Amino acid sequence: MPEKTLSEIEAGVATVSDIYAARFDIERDSTWYLAKLTEELGELTAADLKCNGKARTNGETAAKRKQALVEETADLFAHLLLFCRDREIDLEEAVRGKWLKYLAAERTGT
Repeated sequence: MPEKTLSEIEAGVATVSDIYAARFDIERDSTWYLAKLTEELGELTAADLKCNGKARTNGETAAKRKQALVEETADLFAHLLLFCRDREIDLEEAVRGKWLKYLAAERTGT
């Protein structure tokens, strides 16, 4: 599978989200995008706690717990992309402006 840019991934995530919303008659508004992001962070937290032995595992294998952690991470990332799309935030540009600018400063010593 060829590599995709972040904007291509975002477009794919948006399409999947549109299909899901239509199938289950979900009305998405600005509040929904933030609520889903919060929900997915909670699910990621729960999966991580299980992986680190800080929550009941209910007999799940270590591999199953790790897979749940991977999937919840993907869910959180996808919902972050949807949130940014709804708020008209260019996440790639935001990361460059907020984080990656320090790489240039480090290289030049400023």
